[in-house]
Amino acid sequence: MTVIESIAWTGAALRVVDQRRVPDETVLLDLADVDAVVEAIATLAVRGANVIGTAGAFGYALGVRAGLDPVDVAARVVAARPTAVNLRVGVDLAHAARLAGDDPLDVAVRLLEEDRAACAAIGELGRAALAGASRILTHCNTGVLATTGRGTALGIVYAKAAAGEPVEVLATETRPLRQGARLTVWELQQAGIPVTLLVDSAAAAALATGRVDAVVVGADRIAANGDTANKIGTLALAIAARHAGVPFYVAATWNAVDPGTPTGAAIPIEERDASEVLGTGPGAPAAGTAVWNPAFDVTPADLVTGIVTERGVLRAPFGPAIAELAR
Repeated sequence: MTVIESIAWTGAALRVVDQRRVPDETVLLDLADVDAVVEAIATLAVRGANVIGTAGAFGYALGVRAGLDPVDVAARVVAARPTAVNLRVGVDLAHAARLAGDDPLDVAVRLLEEDRAACAAIGELGRAALAGASRILTHCNTGVLATTGRGTALGIVYAKAAAGEPVEVLATETRPLRQGARLTVWELQQAGIPVTLLVDSAAAAALATGRVDAVVVGADRIAANGDTANKIGTLALAIAARHAGVPFYVAATWNAVDPGTPTGAAIPIEERDASEVLGTGPGAPAAGTAVWNPAFDVTPADLVTGIVTERGVLRAPFGPAIAELAR
């Protein structure tokens, strides 16, 4: 399988794949200061909970190295994407290192390496949990472009393929920015894994007609009770999966778990610009059309079959399991 490196430290800059340009071309950006990192995160050149958490730590380190106020730098980086808790965790760890007299850059490099190891563990744990499930429906992008390793939800797919197990993916487009169509399909094609693209509104029909063995999605934040914030459209998949009797799994590294957020109702949901939905040119909606464009939705814990993390596979009731692993 072809391995894509989504993010790397060159010694002078953070080198990332510009995910806005995939699949048309592979463009690498060298982000040499905190402003460049913040812009890349906010504009989705860098996206995926794990990647933005690592990038956030590097952005903080670059800002501190430039002599900027550390508190201001931390606030600016975290504000770039408010829903994904990984971003705040990465920045907080880098800031704590500076307060302790250590180099925040060392923390950023360590986070990159730890994420790779965590993704590998999720892949193997998820492969065991989903034994016998070969037709996987997934949403958005949770693979090598979204993490520093093989991915979370897609990491399970890669682990199955590496073990020689039959596996194929049904990937939703993921409107309005089509991360599934642009990114997930592309990286699975690069890896030689069979993938079929669905428009988002076809997913429920695929579930209802027996075309799916399991749904596996990622997470940008998991509340203390197991409620999960993920890319908009995830809730609809969870509801359809429950109706069809198909297991619904969440796969995420432990830093997506936020024990300080009691339920999904307390998770801030990022709302993005209407232009992402309206577009321009032929077929665009009429000028002045009102738009609600939330980037995420929250799936209640009671619709989740299991949560796969590098620390283990959590089952309901999720609250006690999360509290135990958080100790």
